[in-house]
Amino acid sequence: MLQTALSAAPTTLLFAPCGNKLSPVLFSQRRRSLALLPRWHFNRTRPRPKPKPKPFSAVAATENGVFSSPEMAKSFDFTSEERIYNWWESQGYFRPNFDRGSVPFVISMPPPNVTGSLHMGHAMFVTLEDIMVRYHRMKGRPTLWLPGTDHAGIATQLVVERMLASEGIKRAELSRDEFTKHVWEWKEKYGGTITNQIRRLGASCDWTREHFTLDEQLSRAVIEAFVRLHEKGLIYQGSYMVNWSPSLQTAVSDLEVEYSEESGTLYYIKYRVAGGSRSDYLTIATTRPETLFGDVAIAVHPKDDRYSKYVGMMAIVPMTYGRHIPIISDRHVDKDFGTGVLKISPGHDHNDYLLARKLGLPILNIMNKDGTLNKVAGFGLDRFEARKKLWAELEETGLAVKQEAHTLRVPRSQRGGEVTVNYFFGDLLSLSLSLSPLPPFFSPRL
Repeated sequence: MLQTALSAAPTTLLFAPCGNKLSPVLFSQRRRSLALLPRWHFNRTRPRPKPKPKPFSAVAATENGVFSSPEMAKSFDFTSEERIYNWWESQGYFRPNFDRGSVPFVISMPPPNVTGSLHMGHAMFVTLEDIMVRYHRMKGRPTLWLPGTDHAGIATQLVVERMLASEGIKRAELSRDEFTKHVWEWKEKYGGTITNQIRRLGASCDWTREHFTLDEQLSRAVIEAFVRLHEKGLIYQGSYMVNWSPSLQTAVSDLEVEYSEESGTLYYIKYRVAGGSRSDYLTIATTRPETLFGDVAIAVHPKDDRYSKYVGMMAIVPMTYGRHIPIISDRHVDKDFGTGVLKISPGHDHNDYLLARKLGLPILNIMNKDGTLNKVAGFGLDRFEARKKLWAELEETGLAVKQEAHTLRVPRSQRGGEVTVNYFFGDLLSLSLSLSPLPPFFSPRL
């Protein structure tokens, strides 16, 4: 190679192929020979003048004019974010290629409610998740971020009901399938607000895999999970007390029940002792007199000398044509509340329910799901209307003692706002406490 270079033309020896720079290697080899060359030879081979450098431009690869301005704009153009994001998505940058042998990184977005809009909490967590996802993608790992939205249950139901009401349609007039159809129609029309906001945050999700919690595939997965849990004996059928919303016709979780202190009334009612004289009766104070139709026992404190002589006897429930219930003692009775006598209605009070389960007492439900009384008591009457009529009849029969102002702790549905009912269901699925945090069938899958 050196021999070829030495035999080359003088111009090759003086100038490197990459531009107007001397080649130090070749120059050192022919230093003496070059010194003997005539001056006119150098004049003939004088390099061309360098072109003037062009102004620096920060233009990168472009697609539909995403990076088109060579200069920094004086004000931020927020519309560029949407163009850049759409280009990223069109190029498939968020869709992973799961090659065999590669270790994937996959996370699922906690699905926000389809009825809502993003708040600062969403923005923070979407940003943190996106940082994590982009970091692993930058490292070359096949990275998948699964997006989705939650049907939001009662929240969506209320929105759809209001929409139907504006059209003169009541939910009660529709079948379940018809109402569900309206929910899907609403979701397709209005449910994209929050996903568009997530896009505007720049979240690098694979939107081709977006899911909705009512999708058929996810619904089948829920059913499959219950079947497997039942087969393993991890869920069982039993009876329990729930918070029930009469207007929404659904159970309400404890977290969605809000309690407020409101002015109410304490009603004092006489319960005659069976087999006793007219002076033998127990006066009970209650805030819900209509629930007396569901009474299964009367309880007093074991150390309350006022009523110890009646323990073991029977009392007659007012307005029930002589239905008898036992008089028992239990230390959980508060001697200082009201008259110190507690009527036990386990079908409509959580504490009464627990006490009835402990003592083996029967559970009697007097309410329909719409908040009206069932055939056990004043069939068809609204619970609040029944309260007024019952008190009027108690006054006529001499069993009403008095009314007293009382501050109540009233439970209301967070969604619907109406007063909830403690409703007893005799056939519920419950989850065993022995359930492991991560069942075996939740193995990692792509």
